[in-house]
Amino acid sequence: MDAEQIFTVGQQGLMLLLMVGAPILLTVLVIGLVVSVFQAATQISEATLSFVPKIVGAVAVLAFAGPWMLSTLVDYLRETLLAIPGAIG
Repeated sequence: MDAEQIFTVGQQGLMLLLMVGAPILLTVLVIGLVVSVFQAATQISEATLSFVPKIVGAVAVLAFAGPWMLSTLVDYLRETLLAIPGAIG
């Protein structure tokens, strides 16, 4: 296995990580932005007001996109494990 193949496998892993993590990260980002604008407009500085909606949103996204995320990761892991004998010999 040469350096180009190693970098390709690493690049594919990072792209998969971004693709799988994006729904949760974007949801929490949008919720945080909306809550921050609400807090700035109403001058409420309650810490749980920004924390609880993010947790609820992340759990909702996991409930909705979780099966897709898990199957994508399992498929990638299966492909990677099956490619090990070809990479060694």
